[in-house]
Amino acid sequence: MSQNIADPKPWGRFATLALGTVALLAGQGIALAALVWWYGMPFARLPELGSDGIAITIIILVSTPVEIVLLMAFAQRAGFEPADYLAWKKPRRSDLIVGIAAVIVLILLADAVSWLAGHGVITSFQTDIYTTAAAEGWLPLLWFAIIVATPFGEESLFRGFLFRGFFRAPNDAWPAIIITALLFASLHVQYDWFVMLQVFGFGLVLGWMRWVSGSTLLTMALHAVINAEGMVETMISLSH
Repeated sequence: MSQNIADPKPWGRFATLALGTVALLAGQGIALAALVWWYGMPFARLPELGSDGIAITIIILVSTPVEIVLLMAFAQRAGFEPADYLAWKKPRRSDLIVGIAAVIVLILLADAVSWLAGHGVITSFQTDIYTTAAAEGWLPLLWFAIIVATPFGEESLFRGFLFRGFFRAPNDAWPAIIITALLFASLHVQYDWFVMLQVFGFGLVLGWMRWVSGSTLLTMALHAVINAEGMVETMISLSH
């Protein structure tokens, strides 16, 4: 006698937010503990390393695997294959072309607005982490952390796990895009409000591409393009 087994359902919205927060904080907590061990300094002094390229590299490279493992475990607990739940699937070529074009336009627009507002295209945070990493020979690891690890971790969380939990019906698409973009921007506390607004704009584009393509591998690639452009601009500005 056969028995019908109900299809698995994604985590609810509140559970999604709570579990996403757990994964994020667990990763950051372990990364901060790694900094305490690496530098041999008390936890209370860690804010002094807020713009240190080596510290930022360590945080990214330690926190990202922890976060990913937890997100995969939460997806499995809901009855899904992690790759399916987090939308780790190959995008269509047409979506990749559209996404790259959209990101390039947004980068040019953001730079133009920054220049017209007299804000400066490169922030002090970018120059600080670049110069401190370069001084100690950590620049290759910083590039890897910013261009590879960061997009993989952040997109798996925001456009993967969180988007999956918030997008439950066709009418949820834009609310899910906006909410994940807001949460994404709020994570970038190293910047001022002007840059965080730009991060929010990038989050909207990434969320839209996640929706139309169904792929976070696509948004990871686009996120990598955005971060690589920022690193290249920082390198050029420091070479003058």
